[in-house]
Amino acid sequence: MSLRTQLFFLQLLIVLIVVLVAGSVAVRVQEKQIRSAYEARMVTVAQSVAELPAIVQAFDDPDPSATIQPIAELIAEATNVTYVVVTDDAGIRYSHPNPALIGKPTSTDPSIALSGRPYVGTQTGTLGESWRVKLPIYDGGGTIIGMASVGILEATLTTDLREVLPELLLWLVGAALVGTAGAIYVSRLAWRRIYRLEPEQIAALLETRDAMLHGIGEGVAAIDASANIALLNDEARRLLAAPGDVVGRPAAAVLGVDLARLLKSGSDADETILVGERVLLARASDAVVDGRLVGRVIILRDRTELHQLLSDLDGARDVTAALRAQAHEFSNKMHVISGLVELGRIEQAVDFISRSGHGGSVISGGLAPGITDPDVASLLMAKSTISAEKGITLVVDADSVLAPDGTTDSVTVLGNLVDNAIDAVGSGGRVHVSIRSWREQIDFTVSDDGPGVAEADRLRIFQPGLSSKDATHPGGRGFGLALVSRVARRRHGFACAGDSADNGAEFTVRFDSALDLPVRPPTQENSLR
Repeated sequence: MSLRTQLFFLQLLIVLIVVLVAGSVAVRVQEKQIRSAYEARMVTVAQSVAELPAIVQAFDDPDPSATIQPIAELIAEATNVTYVVVTDDAGIRYSHPNPALIGKPTSTDPSIALSGRPYVGTQTGTLGESWRVKLPIYDGGGTIIGMASVGILEATLTTDLREVLPELLLWLVGAALVGTAGAIYVSRLAWRRIYRLEPEQIAALLETRDAMLHGIGEGVAAIDASANIALLNDEARRLLAAPGDVVGRPAAAVLGVDLARLLKSGSDADETILVGERVLLARASDAVVDGRLVGRVIILRDRTELHQLLSDLDGARDVTAALRAQAHEFSNKMHVISGLVELGRIEQAVDFISRSGHGGSVISGGLAPGITDPDVASLLMAKSTISAEKGITLVVDADSVLAPDGTTDSVTVLGNLVDNAIDAVGSGGRVHVSIRSWREQIDFTVSDDGPGVAEADRLRIFQPGLSSKDATHPGGRGFGLALVSRVARRRHGFACAGDSADNGAEFTVRFDSALDLPVRPPTQENSLR
């Protein structure tokens, strides 16, 4: 049985049950109304009979029935009741619809009324089962002298009820037809709303959708028309580091500032965005259903590894260039030494060798023996050689100290800061690197004698996407200092920019793994040099 048919029969069953219950209640209410109306009429008639002076005075006559019987018949006919019976205080009839029963005792117990209490109820007498009222009759002195009984046959009540049933049944049938039509409409409407699909088909579609959304390698975030999260697949949760239950929460609180801005921009172009320390390629597009805009969908692709590979490639190129420069320099020196030897100038050759030293590397020159982190030492060696080739002096503070900490955070920070400093100064410029480490705290300071950073830009420069370099560079630009700032915050530290002693720029980054809360960055006056 199809879902549409099931919905129809279920609603039809509900309609029929409601109609039957409502009909039963209506019949019961109508019956009570008829009975109450007759009861009120009988009480009024009985009171009138019991208080009628002619009837009360007739009790003193030698033949009371001669006076009471005509009056009782007249009252019964005028008030449309079945009978009006009057008895004495012994229950002997003075009136009855059947004159042959006058003078005989009543067939039902008159004791309740003769005791002074009214009686209302159903009893079976000589005329059959009837709904009756019995009231006592008092003389002028307040003594009970008889009883007035007024009744309606139950058959009469049933006949009156049957007279109103056709109209009631007509209303009930009409309600059932309207309910059936409503059931047909609702079942068709529900069937159309679910695209004429059966429950099994809907379940299969949901399973397929979940498998696809949570199985693909790209992050998918669906935002409804109210700017709340409607769906977030597993990859999107991982990339955004979102908590477990985010459906229904505002998108701006879950996606972050940059993705929220992309969401509001209305652009459908790919954009590189920094989320935490991840580099994501994001695209937002409209979600349209039946020609209606119901929200927006954001597709997230992780480009962190690609960005890291590009950075590693830049580092490898720097090392290759440094080795090529050293090889070229070494070749030139060998040519000089070879020429001096061939000319027989041995003393000059020895003097040239001693003056040449062992190159210009950080390690061989012993400029920073306290830097025992091999990755950082290699990085500074390569940057020193590249700087020398460009005519830039890279000076590493001889008192710098840095031990390996098992992460690449130091390489990320120093690589970005030194690259920015080299790009900022021209030929003949100077870059100074200092590393201070004690306990759990590490301070990195990179200064130069370039144009510096304007005071208005010293906070803004750490925002993602802000760069003065070529924006067509592979992987995008403007994420170096943003990464430096976020790495510092993750290490419970900070990153700040200021003026150097050479009127250039000075960047200070602090790691403080022993703190649970970020420390206050230094002011311009006491920033680390």
